[in-house]
Amino acid sequence: MRVVRVSECSASLDILSGERGMMSHGEGHGLSWEDGNVPVSELFDDTFYSRHDGQAESAYVFIDGNGLPERWADQPHFAVAELGFGTGLNFLETWRVWVKTRRPGQKLTFTSFERYPLGVDDMARALVSWRHLDDLVGVLLKVWSSNEPGAYWQMDAFTQLRVVIGDAEASVGCWDGMADAWYLDGFSPAKNPEMWEAPLLRSVFEHTAPRGSFATYTAAGWVRRNLEAAGFDVHKWPGHGGKREMMLGQRSAI
Repeated sequence: MRVVRVSECSASLDILSGERGMMSHGEGHGLSWEDGNVPVSELFDDTFYSRHDGQAESAYVFIDGNGLPERWADQPHFAVAELGFGTGLNFLETWRVWVKTRRPGQKLTFTSFERYPLGVDDMARALVSWRHLDDLVGVLLKVWSSNEPGAYWQMDAFTQLRVVIGDAEASVGCWDGMADAWYLDGFSPAKNPEMWEAPLLRSVFEHTAPRGSFATYTAAGWVRRNLEAAGFDVHKWPGHGGKREMMLGQRSAI
């Protein structure tokens, strides 16, 4: 695969359309595994998804948390953006719900910002627990290991995926898009504070459409303050899988 990397805003965003070497080795993280197929980043000492069922967490936190699929019901085009592509599970769950609920003519774009992409073999192992997603996983793994260039992967006739590789603050700042919904899914703020700092969250806000939203699994007080300072209206919500609270937020219509 070919990776084009983020450098200056005057240059094109570095788009993951895939570099075979990088995607086969998953450089940067260092992985260990819990319970057979739950990946753990040795760099951040944190799991990629909940031990209590990553798909259920994805659906609850990011899809329900952003008011989906109801919010895309009447939109000809809906844009989701994400901090932290990880295993691709959030994209796959979104794509699954989108396929079930989309109306004729609607289109979805999903843009994710990732600094340390997983190798294709590690991604396959991390997703093996959800057999009902096998067809979608197969398509993702195929493009993840392909040599196809381009800014977007056409996952089906109505769904596009773009994965931007590089530092999140620089990448989001250079992005020319606007998101209707953000998935803030970096590793734990205690383990990976850079993904939750004020300049990045301000950039997230600036790339949120009017009435756009975010959802995140964390309820850390300093993260909430950064989100509020960026301009979001922030609310706490019951968390998933034993977590007491999470956060939701919205940009006003103005």
